[in-house]
Amino acid sequence: MYSLEDLAEHLKTKHNLPVQENQIQDLRNIGYYHGYKGYRFIRKSSNPIKFTAFSQIVDLNNFDMQLKGLFYPNLMFIENALKSYVLEATLADCQSEKLAEIYKKGLTYFKDFKAGSKNYKYEFKKRMDLEMRITNALIRDYMSDKAIETHFYDNDKDIPVWAAFESLTLGEFGTFFACANRNIKLNVSKMLNLPTNLDSDGSLLCDIIFCLKDLRNAIAHNGTIFDTRFAPREIPNRLKKLIEQNMNIPNIDFKYIITYVALTIYIMNKLGETRKCKSFLNEYEKFTKMLKANVPHDAFIQISGSQESSAIEIIKEYLGIKQNQAAE
Repeated sequence: MYSLEDLAEHLKTKHNLPVQENQIQDLRNIGYYHGYKGYRFIRKSSNPIKFTAFSQIVDLNNFDMQLKGLFYPNLMFIENALKSYVLEATLADCQSEKLAEIYKKGLTYFKDFKAGSKNYKYEFKKRMDLEMRITNALIRDYMSDKAIETHFYDNDKDIPVWAAFESLTLGEFGTFFACANRNIKLNVSKMLNLPTNLDSDGSLLCDIIFCLKDLRNAIAHNGTIFDTRFAPREIPNRLKKLIEQNMNIPNIDFKYIITYVALTIYIMNKLGETRKCKSFLNEYEKFTKMLKANVPHDAFIQISGSQESSAIEIIKEYLGIKQNQAAE
């Protein structure tokens, strides 16, 4: 096991990145194994970043932490708002707030397939697994003396669906919506004014939720996010088309965090929060400019991609931000 001084010497002799005496505390704070090890490459260890000074690693770590602080409250807002939209559509379709009725009438996407078919069984299992996960979440919260569950269970009352939503993780919520019938999905799509050419089945929001879920979970577990290593190997093509066609950003690539900036802004704008979108973009641009000023140009392009600047300008046009507004 290396001491802190040993690690500093290792950085100097093996990686040509000398750690100055006044930077030892930085090394301690970011951690060699979680920090340096995680910030020396783009997505894979076989793709190292061309750092020329240890201070640049610290700058990248700071950038990553700034991104987490920027994304998290906005993702929480999106999660809460989308739950509200889906709950509204579910109650309107099922005409009941009882979970048993919701399962029976609302979470019936499996019925779109022939009974006994592979797809039918897959979707039915998904619905049954979700029901068990919701039950377990409610029991967990009840045993933890959460006020809502305690109120209903101690008074021998059925838990309403809106109370169950309070216990759902973003992933579970995504599965709930995936299991919802076509009417519920299309109703939510209509409320959000999502493009019908990409959302004829109402499932586009499922793709959005699960895409943002990966980012949210990485942030919640303090994972590295600047290079989108948290993302699955395949992103649905219609998500790429959504941003390309509706925000006019060409050749979109989910390998770069700017794409998640665009997607976050797109859905927040659909939720009517243009001011939040502008503030979000302004902060992101400020953070990227700071990083660009502190790392070599080649390293910045590795991290942010060659389309970073042009994508930011296109998003400004999408939001109606004028030059003088951007300067402010």
